[in-house]
This record gives sequence, structure tokens and C-alpha cells, in this order.
Amino acid sequence: MDLYEYQARDLFEKHGVPVLGGIVADTPDAAAEAAEKLATPLVVVKAQVKTGGRGKAGGVKLARSPQEARAAAAEILGMDIKGHTVKRVLVAEGADIAAEYYFSIVLDRAERRLLAMCSREGGVEIEQLASEHPEALAHITVDPSIGLDEAKAQEIVSAAGFSDEDGERVARVLPELWRVYRDEDATLVEVNPLVLTGDGRVLALDGKVSLDDNARFRQDHHAELADDSAVDPLELRARELGLNYVKLDGTVGVIGNGAGLVMSTLDVVSYAGQKPANFLDIGGGASAQVMANGLEVILSDPQVRSVFVNIFGGITACDQVANGILGALAELGESAHSPLVVRLDGNGVEEGRRILSEAGHPLVHVVETMDDAAVLAARLAAGNEA
Repeated sequence: MDLYEYQARDLFEKHGVPVLGGIVADTPDAAAEAAEKLATPLVVVKAQVKTGGRGKAGGVKLARSPQEARAAAAEILGMDIKGHTVKRVLVAEGADIAAEYYFSIVLDRAERRLLAMCSREGGVEIEQLASEHPEALAHITVDPSIGLDEAKAQEIVSAAGFSDEDGERVARVLPELWRVYRDEDATLVEVNPLVLTGDGRVLALDGKVSLDDNARFRQDHHAELADDSAVDPLELRARELGLNYVKLDGTVGVIGNGAGLVMSTLDVVSYAGQKPANFLDIGGGASAQVMANGLEVILSDPQVRSVFVNIFGGITACDQVANGILGALAELGESAHSPLVVRLDGNGVEEGRRILSEAGHPLVHVVETMDDAAVLAARLAAGNEA
């Protein structure tokens, strides 16, 4: 789960990371009240959206009075930034910035490690920095069993090329950011910029935090950070049904049991000439009801023109899957408008195929091999008859 900037700021403050005061507002009048309450000569009104490029899009404005804060918020609220509508702004204290730095801790899945990155060149997007000035970005591995202690912090600032004085100031903040990462079960903690002020303070001026959804069972307060209004309605419905579903932008709906099988199914659909419309793993022990729930979600997607159901029977036998498919179609009735290409294999495959064949449902096409099923699903999605 990605957090808004104001949520990241609050977590930073909770764990002792130095930040400036900030108040969230969802109306121009509330922004003016926030600026008055902060009582600083300068405030920054910042759009709260889960994407970058806010400044270039006009979503960050300076204000030197409550009236200016109101006007800035009026311009920003409702703005579209890369497909994200601004519904709230953060009114934050202005800072006397002497220098801008970059720091992040990220889970590097490819290398199976934690990685700290740091640079004396902050304020730009990390992709741009890594591309244009790769030598300016230090990469230091962090052992999760030890964490980012004082010694590791010194190693990081030294690798980034800080002077002794500035490095010592920055190094004091890094273990606090590590505590955010560790204690909140994060997969990313990024500060850009991490600033040095004119009076020698180091502050986290803008933060980005991603939390591990798999850790919610021990992080009860994370539920309060979720913003369902920013979640695709189909993904929200799937979550309510307990489904492992991700919305994609294609035309072929995909259901499989097991993440590896589903990923392979996405690939063969792409190779067959169409884009998959979703990732949906119903699991190895899925019941007929889970299959029905999955079809309900996928067939509710107006982009879906065909559905590829790819099942390897194991704990759940293919005959149960077949009954789940027919039950779902009966329940959905006329709202089930897209053809289904079904490939069954494994436990109970003959019985499963028999059930579907005898039912003779006009939307169901049973195909024996995975590649042939993908080709047929792609053809049907393209509007070609089977």
C-alpha cells in the first residue's frame, strides 16, 4: 500500500524523524485556516496524489498569507495529475533550504536484499538522477538482521561523498528513517528532498512510504491509512471477496490456481496477440464458490471480451471447478456476456470436462492445451468467432 505524502510525514514524526509542521485540507477555506494555524511567514500548498511530477504539473505552490493559501488550494483541488484527481492538499511550513539531498531504503526483490540509496543531489526524480548521474547515487546493502545503525549510517554518507560536517548531520537522521522502515513493515521509505536548512537542521521535507500488505495482521493501524476511493472498484470488490486480483488494461480475463500458473497464462495470452485484463489467482485449494466469485469480478469488467480459465486440479478437483463455473454463469445470468475458454488438467480432469461438455453452455469452450486455449481466447477477444 502506497501512502500519501501527509501520511508518510505523520509516520516520520511518530518515529522521531525531523519534519516540519503540516495540516491536511480538502477545501480552500480549510487551507486558509491551516496556514493561519501554522503561523509561519511562508507555507507550501502541495497536492496529495500518489504519483510524481506534482511540481511540474502546478500541484505545488507557495503562499505567504492565509489568503494566498486559499487561492493556491482553489487552483490545486480538483486538478488532474497523471490521471489522479487531487482531493486534498497538505499545507506545510516553508523551509530555509540550504541544500537538498536524497535518501531511500528499499526492498530489492531481484537481489533479495535491503538497499539504502543516498545522494547529495536531491529534489529530482530518482530515475532521472540514476540515469543522468549514476555516479552521484550511492548504493549500500543493509543487513536486515542488523539494520541501519550508526556505523552503517556513516558508511552511507561516506559513500555518497558528504563532507564530514554535513555527513554527521545526515547520519543522525538515517537510523530514525530505518526505524520507520522496520517498525512499520515497509518495502520503501524515500525522502526527496532530505534538506539541510540555513540554521543547520536536517529535515525530511517530502516522503514516500510503501507498506507491506502481508504484514497487516500485525499492523492494525495500517487499515486506517487505506484510501478505498483511490482503489479500482473491481480490485475493491475482489478484496471484499478475499480474491488475489490485480486489474490490468487488456481484453482477456484470466483465472488460474497458483501464482506461477497465472503468470504463465498472462504470458501465453500476450504471445497469442491480446493483452490480459487481470491477474487472478484463486489458489490451490479454491472452492467452487471462489471460482464463482472470481468470474463475477472478471465479468464485471467492461473491457473483458473473453475469459481464459486455466486450472490444474489438485486439492480442488476439476469437477468442482466445472461446477463452480456453471454455478457462476447461472447466478450471473444475462450479465455474463463474455465467452469462457476453459482448460482443465490434473485431478478430476475427465469428470470436469464431462460436466462442462454435457452442460453445453453457449459461452463455454473447453480446450485441452494451454497454448490452444490462449489462441482461442485471444481470437474471441478480437471479435473473431470460434
